[in-house]
Amino acid sequence: MGQDETRVPMTGFALRGWCPDAWRPMMAGDGLIVRVKPRLARLTAAEIAVLADLARRFGSGAIDITNRANLQIRGVREQGWQDLLRALVDRGLVDSDAALEGRRNLLVAPGWDRGDDTARIAEELLGRLGELPELPGKMGIAVDAGPVATLLDSPADFRIERAEAGGLLLRLDGRESGVSILPEEATDRLIALAHWFVETGGAAARRASRHTAALPQWARGDGRPAVGAAAPHGYGVPFGRIEGEAMVRLMAATGAAALRVTSWRQLLAESEVREPVEGFIRDPGDPLLRADACPGAPTCPQATVETRELARRLAPHVSGRLHVSGCAKGCARARPSDVVLTGRDGVFDLALRGRAGDPPTLGGLSPDHVLAHFGAS
Repeated sequence: MGQDETRVPMTGFALRGWCPDAWRPMMAGDGLIVRVKPRLARLTAAEIAVLADLARRFGSGAIDITNRANLQIRGVREQGWQDLLRALVDRGLVDSDAALEGRRNLLVAPGWDRGDDTARIAEELLGRLGELPELPGKMGIAVDAGPVATLLDSPADFRIERAEAGGLLLRLDGRESGVSILPEEATDRLIALAHWFVETGGAAARRASRHTAALPQWARGDGRPAVGAAAPHGYGVPFGRIEGEAMVRLMAATGAAALRVTSWRQLLAESEVREPVEGFIRDPGDPLLRADACPGAPTCPQATVETRELARRLAPHVSGRLHVSGCAKGCARARPSDVVLTGRDGVFDLALRGRAGDPPTLGGLSPDHVLAHFGAS
């Protein structure tokens, strides 16, 4: 796409209730957020180098790994956004069609091999995005057709998964079971389910887990997803924030041809080398890998509290999953956590085994009170 062919929308930076992408960036406290969605969760060494360079030239140099296995270039200046968008499109990292880019909310289990069910179905879905209906902005699709389902804790609304019985399932998020499908019909059936969702008023619910309409007969089944070994451990990124240049160093240290991006905020190197690299967590037992925290204040204008330093100090004192959220939206984690702290008017509300914004067990806590409560002062 040449420079004159880029049509850039000039409004929408302040909108909420949707996820940003490259064509529709979102304004945060540190500048615009521009999202890049790696195809099949994979980025080559050349693509990593390009992203690091663009993040430095047009933004702060920082890149976030989201819980949808996307990358977000942080701190992008408004006057440079259009040039950044053109560069991303020219290098094939962003679709030249803004509508298709907006629909490319596809989460792919990162352990796929060429030609397996996950790769084949994901590639077919990418080629048929235009057949999907217009869905609410935060909705997404998971293709998780490896030997076991590894994305059960990752956000998605329509799921193609490996079943306990060994075949494939099509499952709507929020339902415990799904219907058995053949690999060759997976894409057709998923597209049909997305149309059913819209036609039955699902857009008002905004997420599949909140849509209570009875499933069509062809989408009902009693198959359960196959749950097996824990997701593979790679190079952990605390809270998903990393400098682009650190990703370049990771490629050089491992000699990897590519990285796989995960929704659990780790990078998997396509390499047999497992050298430690500064800025990444290699210990699978590190408590920071069990902690989720959004950027918080002042980076996010909706947050009234600092989040990540508190999470860093608190994580070693919490057993189970910790979630520190700057507000009730809970952007860092949609699933329940063992301990969740939600910022409100400069203080925190504490809930157990819940989500951000849930009714608190204790409310109005200062950071010092939180630390003292968990013996971390």
